[in-house]
Amino acid sequence: MNAKELHDKTPDQLREELENLKKESFNLRFQQATGQMENTSGIKAARRNAARVKTILNQKAAAAASEASAD
Repeated sequence: MNAKELHDKTPDQLREELENLKKESFNLRFQQATGQMENTSGIKAARRNAARVKTILNQKAAAAASEASAD
């Protein structure tokens, strides 16, 4: 997932995506703890994707706030 795809989504879709990424991260950590994990790079990817989603949500919120204050 790249930032361009995320910019096209609505804030509600981004929140849903963030929730899914958090669940995925939890599942990956659980697999690692039980020794079932085969690909350890998945944890890093899930964390980075979650950070990307949070950044874009914050950017959209800031843009909405600046538009509201400009009015």
